[in-house]
Amino acid sequence: MQTFPVKTSSRDQIVEITSQIQSVVSQSGHGDAMVIVYVPHTTAGITINENADPDVVHDMLGQLDQMVPWHQPFYRHGEGNSASHVKASMMGSSVTVMVTDGRLVLGQWQGIYFCEFDGPRSRKVIVKVLPN
Repeated sequence: MQTFPVKTSSRDQIVEITSQIQSVVSQSGHGDAMVIVYVPHTTAGITINENADPDVVHDMLGQLDQMVPWHQPFYRHGEGNSASHVKASMMGSSVTVMVTDGRLVLGQWQGIYFCEFDGPRSRKVIVKVLPN
């Protein structure tokens, strides 16, 4: 198991971390495996989506803001960051990716993304490679 940091610079931000995950997989020396990528934070998540066009990240953040506005009259959480908890739950806290011949099995346009919803912060991502 390895951990690496992710530093975010805004309240809502989606950061591609595919290369960091691939590096952990490569260091493991396992040709065929499964990799679990886990985010141990209640206001951050992880997802897999398109990595070819940066407008996709922009559109995702915009849609999430529209669906889960920062302020709602029914929010009760004392820290004032209810929206960040909802968005993190929508994204999820982990992804599992197959590894073949030491490489992540992702589609041509796919990347792995850390999703920040209560930044800026210093966060961590935990990666576990499970050999077949």
